Amino acid sequence: MGIIENMRLDGKKGFVTGAARGIGKCTATAFAQAGADVAIVDVDFAQAQKTAGEIAALTGRKVIAIKTDCTSKEEVEAMVDQVSAELGGLDFCHNNAGICINAPAEEMTYEQWSRVIDVNLNGIFLTDIAAGKYMLAHGGGSIINTASMSAHIVNVPQPQCAYNASKAAVIQLTRSLAIEWAKRGVRVNSISPGYIGTELTLNAPSLVPLIDRWNEMAPLGRMGRPEELEGICVYLAGDTSTFTTGADFVIDGAFTCF
Repeated sequence: MGIIENMRLDGKKGFVTGAARGIGKCTATAFAQAGADVAIVDVDFAQAQKTAGEIAALTGRKVIAIKTDCTSKEEVEAMVDQVSAELGGLDFCHNNAGICINAPAEEMTYEQWSRVIDVNLNGIFLTDIAAGKYMLAHGGGSIINTASMSAHIVNVPQPQCAYNASKAAVIQLTRSLAIEWAKRGVRVNSISPGYIGTELTLNAPSLVPLIDRWNEMAPLGRMGRPEELEGICVYLAGDTSTFTTGADFVIDGAFTCF
């Protein structure tokens, strides 16, 4: 089979968390366009249903919506069971759900810190383990985690120590699971996006004043587009990347190069 055929995901089944909008919506769309059946997993069920309908109409693939709080072990495990039952298996997943709270470290409450760590790190762990257990028992699969360029640098001017720490931990978790499962057929990789112009980012009142500063600092002079993450995720989900595990792919327009 040639490289183009290997980039296809025909017959594969997967889910994307935080997929109702933004990066997750884009990668879920790309997976479906490549031939996969996909579950749109999000706490916002109404938006997840809307997104699932849009992707199904666009691609003709089976696309379902599942409401899941990724910080709940029970809900995550039930979600994986539902995905495998309704789609007929689980070959890949993109664990993308995450939040950011910008607050100076000395003013951040422990509740704020814990919330970021719970969603960004514990949520990734729970989805990795639930999906990984299924894949280990069914011949393998590919897990993609969303980390961030914030795992590699300290972003300025916004104060976000909890976010930076959580994303750095995601990369180390990714590497650790990749080593543990390397000989058992389950690959685990992460992507580290730079500033991406999602609908939320471009319209959040706390972030809009920072966009000009980010663009001035960026070597390409702009933010990335969610669609510019699709290719790497389709590659990691498919059979072209069978020798790729434990890797972190920084997609930041060279922002972390200086």
